[in-house]
Amino acid sequence: MNTNSDNYDEGTIKKAKETVESYIRNNYQNIKAVEFEDGDFSSPMGGLMIEGTVNGKAGFSADIDDKTFQVGSFGEKKGFPELKEECKEKICDY
Repeated sequence: MNTNSDNYDEGTIKKAKETVESYIRNNYQNIKAVEFEDGDFSSPMGGLMIEGTVNGKAGFSADIDDKTFQVGSFGEKKGFPELKEECKEKICDY
């Protein structure tokens, strides 16, 4: 298994985390805190995967394009906040 140091530099990881936090805050309701996990940032499919929790309890994982820094897919775990009404049919800008 590859580690983040094998695939992504600190600047890339920092920018990916900023993108994910912006995505979450702009698309979901009642976001008080976003925390990220450290460790391996490579996804099983070879992309950049960012994982963490919101509001200290609900987990998430985000697959990020490491060239454009767009969120490719986003997985929510149990208890994740609801999407904002205006973001349900179309992802809001982030």
